[in-house]
Amino acid sequence: MKTNIIKSITGVAILAAAALTSLSASAQAPAIPPCGPAGQLSAGFSANVDANARCFELRMYTADPERAGQGDFEGGIDELHQRFREEEVAIFEKHGADVIGVWQDNARPNTLIWMLAYRDLAHRDQVWRDFAADPAWEALRTKYNVPLMRPEVFYMSATDYSDLK
Repeated sequence: MKTNIIKSITGVAILAAAALTSLSASAQAPAIPPCGPAGQLSAGFSANVDANARCFELRMYTADPERAGQGDFEGGIDELHQRFREEEVAIFEKHGADVIGVWQDNARPNTLIWMLAYRDLAHRDQVWRDFAADPAWEALRTKYNVPLMRPEVFYMSATDYSDLK
């Protein structure tokens, strides 16, 4: 009986370790799907995409009111809008992103939605690297340290019949 209990405990420990490994792997940033001109996409995605399409990225940031004021976090959605208003948009534009627009989500008052465009996925990656290394971003993030939930992000390529490419 003691052997069976030990085997059961060992089995549970192995399952728990496997679950943690799986959870850890899924918590890592997912690979960014390709976006941009039709020539850079696989056949399954390029059929309806314009040859000169840019890579569009739609991002939704939700301020977490439960963490506002906890630890180093301050503020909420109003401070997030102020961060974008004050300099975040300008820093992205300085590094080559085209900020298409920034919106207040009317269905979710704690959510800011914005869209950026890049020449292609490689340009997107370069813009984000340069943005992250910019001292102005670090100062702005420190000034407006808003607690955010995991962002919702979508990557898109313009269709061959879209006015916005």
